[in-house]
Amino acid sequence: MQNVIFKFSIISVISVITLFCASVLNANTIDDIQDKIDIANKNRAALEKEIAGYQNQLKTIGEQANTLQNTIKSLDVSTNKITTEVKLVETNIKKTSYTIQDTGLEILNKEQQINKGNLAIKSSLRQINEADNMSVWEILLANDDMTDFWTEIDNIIQVQAKIGDQVITTKSIKTKLEIAKADLELQKKELEDYTKELADRKNILLSTKKEKNTILTTTKNTEANYQKILKDKLALKEALDAEINQFESQLRLAIDPKSFPPAGKGILKWPLDNIYITQNFGKTADSGRLYVSGTHNGVDFRAAIGTRLLSSGNGVVEAVGNTDTVCPGASYGKWIFIRYDNGLASTYGHLSVISVKAGQRIKTGEVIGYSGNTGYSTGPHLHLSVYAGQGVQISTLKSTVCKGTYTIPIADPKAYLDPLIYL
Repeated sequence: MQNVIFKFSIISVISVITLFCASVLNANTIDDIQDKIDIANKNRAALEKEIAGYQNQLKTIGEQANTLQNTIKSLDVSTNKITTEVKLVETNIKKTSYTIQDTGLEILNKEQQINKGNLAIKSSLRQINEADNMSVWEILLANDDMTDFWTEIDNIIQVQAKIGDQVITTKSIKTKLEIAKADLELQKKELEDYTKELADRKNILLSTKKEKNTILTTTKNTEANYQKILKDKLALKEALDAEINQFESQLRLAIDPKSFPPAGKGILKWPLDNIYITQNFGKTADSGRLYVSGTHNGVDFRAAIGTRLLSSGNGVVEAVGNTDTVCPGASYGKWIFIRYDNGLASTYGHLSVISVKAGQRIKTGEVIGYSGNTGYSTGPHLHLSVYAGQGVQISTLKSTVCKGTYTIPIADPKAYLDPLIYL
């Protein structure tokens, strides 16, 4: 019996030494990774502060007159902002990669602890089994006096208690292991999202630089030419609006009032992280001047170029498009049309980059694209239209105004709804 206990003690000591060496190695590696995570967090904070500064500059410029000088200045600041946002996403990728490494080491460490715990439990069980094969009389006779006998009995009881403690500890480690594995999957998804965002932001940066070059080329850097271009764009927009209004007025789509939810706050989620409304739905101070119908068919939100756009609900991206390919500067520009599961639908207009595809299922709050200044826009913003889903469809129209064919969401006039009664 003494030999059994001695063997058990040796195995326990070896296990402790092995675990200690592994933990020291992992501790050094984990500390190194944590230092990198801390540095990444500091860099993130500095970049976010820089972006906020550019955002304030853009807000100030946006409140000024729409001149060539202000437009170029806005594009320059936007370029600096987007460049910094690219650096921020790259930093987020590094930080997330370090976090994945950290979690991976944590998982490895816990798996090692579980394996060692299982070995210790098996060893203890073997010892108990050997002890069970000896009767109390055999244990008594194997010892010279009663003191040694009771020591042997006490050792057996302690081993049994250690088994219970080891089982509880191992179960606890297994629970933490499952949590760490779930965290790892979330971190991998986050890394995937950041990688996609990085590609999108680089595209936004390219399109912003291209827009500046196009403006300088077409205006020949003169204010008079710029104002003439704005005037021509407005005239083209009004002509295209009249054409679309004619198409829509001819629609006679049956709309069941029960096919979409009644007005209620929170039925749809805000399409931006930060909300600032620049024009409401319906008759507004500018609608009579800007729209042939005299009403604004959606809500406009202030959104600097490259602002993330979020899905307002669960649904399917039915179509995406770009009216600028046929009618430059006259309509939505780059747009996304989503049909929600609750019977509503919406169009996002004036985007810089579209991040989703037709037929793709999306969830509430998912990034679908980035705001921009495409189509007819007096400045970067998001236009959001909301419809009773049965009253809107994607149509390919032959335009006499633009001398081409374009695809766009068109709706029975009675299908347009005020987004703010659902947001």
